[in-house]
Amino acid sequence: MVYGCRGITTLSLTTHGPIKPQHSGHYGNYAPNPGFQLAEVLATMKDADGRVVIDGYYDGITLNENAMSVLKNVPDDAATINTNLAIKTPEKVGTFYQEALQYPSLNIRGLGSGWVGEKARTIVPATATAELDLRLVPESDGTRLKGLVKNHIEKQGFFITDEAPTKEERVAHDKIMTITEGSVTDAFRTDLTSPYGEYLVNTLKTTLGEDVVQIRIMGGTVPIAPFINELKIPAFIVPMVNPDNNQHSPNENLKIGQIAYGIKVFYGLMSSKID
Repeated sequence: MVYGCRGITTLSLTTHGPIKPQHSGHYGNYAPNPGFQLAEVLATMKDADGRVVIDGYYDGITLNENAMSVLKNVPDDAATINTNLAIKTPEKVGTFYQEALQYPSLNIRGLGSGWVGEKARTIVPATATAELDLRLVPESDGTRLKGLVKNHIEKQGFFITDEAPTKEERVAHDKIMTITEGSVTDAFRTDLTSPYGEYLVNTLKTTLGEDVVQIRIMGGTVPIAPFINELKIPAFIVPMVNPDNNQHSPNENLKIGQIAYGIKVFYGLMSSKID
């Protein structure tokens, strides 16, 4: 059972080189390459262990003893997770997986510049773009975090605009970045001591005959969070999907057996009595 979920907001970052793509033989070593400019500024946002180094990014987040106890009671196995992801060493925002989810993330969800593969051309590209998503926790404000990222970019010497730069702006500034902001969906988190949570845990345990894993906050975002926060009501998530469902990836799936599991779970929740 899940007591909350992360929020999300996005940023689109575009650096600018020559006003149109140029032959790399004629203008390589002369026309600034926006791909290198973008790579350079992105590399300043995190350290080698994956921690965001932008000033103030993790401000306001504390984990008390009770919260850490709940996080550590989740039966995750780091070796299994790493094997499934085919990675050697995870990032070190937290000391283990569940702790990592308690902090806002800064993710490059897409990169593009010029052409690749069979379409690759020997050019200096005109632009390079990075699409970022920032996963939020209740202690972090999405608008504030976007502002911190923009301030950080300005400190790297970039002139920032919210639309394609004019020719006058191009010849006046060495480094130019167009930044487009996405909307903010806030996170939510219900207190771990909520009596409604206790009721749900007990009901699920009775229905399934097994101990219930309690998750303080999950990684994904659900669009109902603004209603939960505005109404100030306790809310919970009871996932129905199989853990290997490839969310947001090719071949996203739901095993047929999960439907029967879901029916059993929700019948138990809807038919039980509240003392």
